[in-house]
Amino acid sequence: MDERVREHAEVLVDWSARVEAGDDVVVSVAEDAHELGVAVAEALGERGANVTTLYGSAEVSRAYLKGSEAGAEDGDGAPSFDDDPAVERALFEAADAYLRIGGGRNTTATADVSSETRRAYATARQAVREARMDTDWVSTVHPTRSLAQQAGMAYEEYQEFVYDAVCRDWEALADEMAAMKDALDAGEEVRIVTERDDAPDTDIAMSIAGRTAVNSAASVAYDSHNLPSGEVFTAPYDTEGEAFFDVPMTIDATRVRDAHLVFEGGEVVDFSAGAGEVALASVLDIDAGARRLGELGIGMNRGIDRFTDSILFDEKMGDTVHLAVGRAYDACLPEGESGNDSAVHVDMISDVSEDSRLEIDGEVVQRNGTFRWEDGFEG
Repeated sequence: MDERVREHAEVLVDWSARVEAGDDVVVSVAEDAHELGVAVAEALGERGANVTTLYGSAEVSRAYLKGSEAGAEDGDGAPSFDDDPAVERALFEAADAYLRIGGGRNTTATADVSSETRRAYATARQAVREARMDTDWVSTVHPTRSLAQQAGMAYEEYQEFVYDAVCRDWEALADEMAAMKDALDAGEEVRIVTERDDAPDTDIAMSIAGRTAVNSAASVAYDSHNLPSGEVFTAPYDTEGEAFFDVPMTIDATRVRDAHLVFEGGEVVDFSAGAGEVALASVLDIDAGARRLGELGIGMNRGIDRFTDSILFDEKMGDTVHLAVGRAYDACLPEGESGNDSAVHVDMISDVSEDSRLEIDGEVVQRNGTFRWEDGFEG
């Protein structure tokens, strides 16, 4: 086994999930992530944890959803799902940690599942999702050929990219990102502005008063649940203005490009996309919360140096910001307060490496991708 796979497993188990002896851990392993699954199981066994393994297959999910569509044709034409899958919910309610290891055979395996079916399934599984997110959960990926192809990279090149992003000094990066967290925690309003000749402008403002930013350093100890990570995020509200997202993304197995959202009174009141507008619309129409922001994230991981059409990596890249419509994370909210609620959480990314600025309470904190505490910053 490649020693980098073992190192990936050790980072996931020790730094990210902080697994201890006696912990009940659910591990979901995608079709082509077998090797990392083996290394993780070995590490968990060495640490005295209890392991339950799931087969996390997009192709199996597609078969189930397509079967549900076929079955619905004999009824009213719309598939329905149990709104409280008790067995799966109970599994996560009993778990201390959940480790999701992605790495399937086909990144668009569910492309032919209708948006109506996706919406019904996502809505029905909210109780399961809540139970899963109450665990110490961490999501990562094993570098596979399908992901390399999606990223437009040779397989060995992609492996290097993933391990450079994952196997790093996370404690040092956490210290670097602390300045951004402190600025957001002390602020009341964030404004993002981009002014470019070749794209629509962004000028959007949002309140962050009373929110707590997360220093997302790839560990549950930092309220961070992705490996790799390298962002600072918070839960905004009262959003006004418009935002243009120039980084391509995949939503429900559909490529979306040049998305443009207009906010009034905190809600999306108009939207468009250069490609994939139907997929974007299907997300915004899932429920009322899907038209409000759940997250503002600022990418700070300069070890991720290119876009790969994978949100796990792209949203962490330095010189980017992202906004997510849908569910807000509880870690950003005051105790006892509910943030934006939705069955979805969909991130959209903007490149802010040029002709841009990020302000907190009127003070420029980042200009053209450079933070005020970095060399080369121009206030």
